[in-house]
Amino acid sequence: MRKHLFLYIFLFSFSFVSSQNKFKNDSNAIMNMCGCFEVSFNFSETIKLNNREDYTPSDDYQTAPVYELAIPIKKNKNEISIQHILQVGDENFRSIVKHWRQDWIYQNKDLYLFDKDNNWTYKNLSRSDVKGQWTQKVFQVDDSPRYEGSSSWIHVDGKSFWENETPAPLPRREFSKRKDYNVLIRNNRHEITDYGWFHGQNNKKVDKINDTEMESLAFEVGYNYYKRVEDEKCKYAKDWWIENEKKWAIVRNIWDEIYSQNKDLSLKSNLDGKRLYEYLLFTNDYNDYSEIKELIISFVDK
Repeated sequence: MRKHLFLYIFLFSFSFVSSQNKFKNDSNAIMNMCGCFEVSFNFSETIKLNNREDYTPSDDYQTAPVYELAIPIKKNKNEISIQHILQVGDENFRSIVKHWRQDWIYQNKDLYLFDKDNNWTYKNLSRSDVKGQWTQKVFQVDDSPRYEGSSSWIHVDGKSFWENETPAPLPRREFSKRKDYNVLIRNNRHEITDYGWFHGQNNKKVDKINDTEMESLAFEVGYNYYKRVEDEKCKYAKDWWIENEKKWAIVRNIWDEIYSQNKDLSLKSNLDGKRLYEYLLFTNDYNDYSEIKELIISFVDK
């Protein structure tokens, strides 16, 4: 009896230590996506899946390298939030672009899954569904929802990576060009590398009518390389964030109030011909809590 008790204590202790080490490795991997990076974005449509005679594949998409600052704006035991800021151009013409945001939450049970046409469906997962997993929540430039998914970080053979498949809106590079599909099934891989990190994608373009009627049009692959460089190269992006972070904290807090209702969410694509990000990024009319909240709520389609 005593032998069995000692064996149980040993196995429990070993499992607990292994779990703690795994959690630490997960957190370190996520934090390794922070810093100043030289980034290039590359996408190519690979396989046609449809029989439409008039279907035209998307052109290859490649960008010249730019600098992107990925700054941790929130970090506690079970949550890490990373804001991405693009820095484009040189001394003669420089532009700062508030880019995407990714939040990582440990054993999160609340998901907003993209349906289609600016609609997101709330889904509550069980504790067993997300045990040991991290949810990645990705947000648009105006902090409205984009896509979310929950999976485990894997650390094996010297590699650290996270993979997940989830539905998403059309990417910014295509949403104004293509009307023949309305959902991108994203298969994302975030892998920490010796040069920084890699965001790989193996996506499927889907024309969705409802949950049972949909047509797959094509596959595409994406290779986005984040090569770590000196922090000084992202100085202008960092200065911009210091100047604007209070405003965007207000924006995030208002969206958090909306997300915390745990209800399906529908958003208007524009208001008086302008998208939400145009009001928040391209004007100085919305700065305090009441102004920003009234604007964001006006885009929520009740």
